[in-house]
Amino acid sequence: MSSILLEAGYILMASIICWFNFVTVDTIFGLPKAPGVQGADVIGKKIQSIGGNLNGGYFMGNIVCSPDASAGTLMASIFYYTMGVEGGLIAIFLIYIGNRLCHDTGYAGTIGATTMTFILYLLSGLTGLVEPQYFIAGMVVAIFTIQGLSHEKASKVLYSVGKTLKVL
Repeated sequence: MSSILLEAGYILMASIICWFNFVTVDTIFGLPKAPGVQGADVIGKKIQSIGGNLNGGYFMGNIVCSPDASAGTLMASIFYYTMGVEGGLIAIFLIYIGNRLCHDTGYAGTIGATTMTFILYLLSGLTGLVEPQYFIAGMVVAIFTIQGLSHEKASKVLYSVGKTLKVL
C-alpha cells in the first residue's frame, strides 16, 4: 500500500477515535443541555437563528468558550506526542486549570484529556498500533467537522447525539 494512503488511513482512524472521544464526553457532561459558560448562550442562539438546533448550538458555544473535551483531546494528543504519558498528565492538569479559570462548572475538558491520554497509551504506548502524531491531525479534522463545515448541520448532529445518549 502506498505510504500516503497508509498515512491518510491512520489520520482517518485517529479522527474517528478523537471525534467519538470528545463528542461523547462533552455530551455526557451536558454541553448540549444549556450554556455552561458565558458566551455559549449567544453562540447557541446565533446558530439557532440560521436554522440550526439550539442545543447543538449550546454544545458548539461551550466548545468555543471553555476548555472542553475537544481541547482536552487535542492537548493530550500534542503533549503525549512531545513527552509521552507524562505529557498527557501535564495536559490533564493544564485543562483542569483552564476549566477553573473559565468558571466552568463541569470537568468535560479534564475528563477528555484523561480519556485521550489513556487511549494514546493503549494505541501508541502499549501496542504501537498508531503513533501519537496522527491523533493531533485527527483531532484537527474532528474539530473541523463540528466547528468548520456547517454550523447548521453540525448542531443537528450534536442534538441527535444528545438525544441518543439521553442527555436531552
